[in-house]
Amino acid sequence: MNVKIAIVNSSSFGKYFPEHIERLKALGDVDRFEFPQDMRGKELAEKLMGYSIIIASVKPYYDKEFFEYKDKTLLITRHGIGYDNIDVKSANEKETIVTKVQGIVEREAVAESAVALLLDVIRKVKSASIKVKEGKWNERANFLGCEIKGKNVGIIGLGNIGSRVCKILKNGFNARVIAYDPNITDEEIRRRGAIPVSLEELLKISDIISLNASLNSGNYHLLKDKEFNTMKKGVYIVDTARGELIDQKALVKALKDGIVGGIGMDVVENEPIDEENELLSFDNVTITPHISAYTYECLKGMGDKVVEDIERVLKGELPDGVIK
Repeated sequence: MNVKIAIVNSSSFGKYFPEHIERLKALGDVDRFEFPQDMRGKELAEKLMGYSIIIASVKPYYDKEFFEYKDKTLLITRHGIGYDNIDVKSANEKETIVTKVQGIVEREAVAESAVALLLDVIRKVKSASIKVKEGKWNERANFLGCEIKGKNVGIIGLGNIGSRVCKILKNGFNARVIAYDPNITDEEIRRRGAIPVSLEELLKISDIISLNASLNSGNYHLLKDKEFNTMKKGVYIVDTARGELIDQKALVKALKDGIVGGIGMDVVENEPIDEENELLSFDNVTITPHISAYTYECLKGMGDKVVEDIERVLKGELPDGVIK
């Protein structure tokens, strides 16, 4: 029986490294699909009927209903490190293997993106550059920024990426790094270069906050009105993790009230957003379209892992890093 492989909503897969597609074509039929971000359940299952291998992006949702209606699926492999859009329990019950890219593959790319976003908002790079293009060089005095040196940097989530952000800002900028991560011991947080604190203390004393936590049922809208009201006035925030970690309405209010001095986001709740999104009306907000992992090195590593997982499954072998 010929294997059918579906690449779903992952526009970058195979774009820069066509050899990944060629390797897949040696295994079976390969088709690309672009579905609405909120598609799920029976509708998604019907669209992917007959495809036993799925290369999945951040969306849509492979929920319990999807697995109830979907025919035999050998593997869903995430072209990325987050898998909050896949009901792993339901997948396991249907004997569908779920894999992802190891965090180490995206570590450098996403951490460097977080620092780039921070530098943009803290030094007002984008806004100042726009004024030059408008012929308004003489407005340069309006773009007073801050230095990172000596600032309290609070990192929420000190895993692969968060720990790299920690090292860059601590060793490269001489920042004082504190961290909150309920999944890591205080001893391990110290070993990774940060000072362990509670979430409340982090929010109270941080001049800069970097969100690097994975999304789960316990931290949806981790930052909402209460948390923003705990923060220092003028705090800078960077989110390269998941947009759902922030309550957007609360963020807009915090921006209007001057609590948030600037925010750089590579992820937004309900992405993709359009030009009417209220966040885009603020000069001190920089949003990029979920491109933190978009480096040649990272995409090569991600694609290699996805193709290797598929090759191994079709040989009857178990890939590395199966999610249970």
